[in-house]
Amino acid sequence: QVQVVESGGGLVQPGGSLRLSCAVSGFTLDDYAMGWFRQGPEKDREWVSCITRNDGTTYYSTSVKERFTISRDNPQSTQSTVYLQMNSLKPEDTAVYYCAATPGDVCHSHMRYWGNGTLVTVSS
Repeated sequence: QVQVVESGGGLVQPGGSLRLSCAVSGFTLDDYAMGWFRQGPEKDREWVSCITRNDGTTYYSTSVKERFTISRDNPQSTQSTVYLQMNSLKPEDTAVYYCAATPGDVCHSHMRYWGNGTLVTVSS
């Protein structure tokens, strides 16, 4: 059974850091691209970052590039974790963050499996 479960959200001050985790089971990261998406208050959901299967190439949206880092461990295991390290956080990063998985190398808005999300609030 496939599971995608996010954790690590919370309240952080501007300029602070937070690391989100996404525990996945039921498939291997060697076969699936993993992505992080977010939806802020009264905003559409947007793509944040992607890590491809096999060689783990990473991609970032312009708004988070050089502040966020996506990584993964145990890509050949059916129980793995994907991380999103978020540094230099800004109030506009406030959102519910979703982890998602899809077969292949491309992250897109119609990922096959989604978690329930974890709330990140950046505020003083």
